[in-house]
Amino acid sequence: MASGRMEFHAQSIMQHASFSYVLPNDVAMEEVRDPRHYERPTKSLILLHGLTGTDTDWLYGGVAQHMSIQYNLAVFMPAAGNFFYLDRGYPGGNWGTFVGEELPDYVRSTFGYCDRREDTIIGGLSMGGYGTLHTALNYPERFCAAIALSSALRIHALADGVLDGVMPAAMIRDVFGEPEKLTNSDRDPEWQYQRLKAEGRDIPTIYLAIGTEDPLYPCNQEFRAFLAEQGADFRYEDGPGDHSWFFWNEYLDRGLKWLLTR
Repeated sequence: MASGRMEFHAQSIMQHASFSYVLPNDVAMEEVRDPRHYERPTKSLILLHGLTGTDTDWLYGGVAQHMSIQYNLAVFMPAAGNFFYLDRGYPGGNWGTFVGEELPDYVRSTFGYCDRREDTIIGGLSMGGYGTLHTALNYPERFCAAIALSSALRIHALADGVLDGVMPAAMIRDVFGEPEKLTNSDRDPEWQYQRLKAEGRDIPTIYLAIGTEDPLYPCNQEFRAFLAEQGADFRYEDGPGDHSWFFWNEYLDRGLKWLLTR
């Protein structure tokens, strides 16, 4: 097992970008529940943090190292601020391009991973759950699957002017633009999905999970209903839990198990 933290100059955000990584390069098989995952090449997983988070969250609060060992995954975790993994429309502020293009390209050239769509997964929690869906649907040629946990999918509520107090109104406008223009835009995962479907494009498989005590439960139910209506290739799970690592760690494991053994 190799782990570390790196920086590189990212043109999309015009700064040195940090990311942490875990590589399963010397795993002892007695640690592994299902050795079949080592009968195939190592797959890649990009994991996104939530609001106020950073690249080490999935290492210190989460189970990135354990998932790397169990599922033969090279895991890469970027620090991406509080910008919801969205492009702001100018060099220096394009966080969507950073996580969807520039980071995977750098990982490919440096480590040799993220080189094939069928071997590359993206996942995240809360803000990172939204970022996971947005990035996967914006770059369907790069990611075969998305694991979205406790996703901040309050697009319809924000468009209706409903605020929850977590983000100031000025910050919401700065990140998303005019709230009333959110739905049916490229910041709306439902619109993104429908566009790909209309174009006949390959759409990543989606794993969606939410705790039943999570304040984001209602908006995740809305997205679940949307995916079912669209006939999407997805799996939805919920269970007791709030907006916490206890839930995210368990359901990251469940999501990976479903995706990698189906």
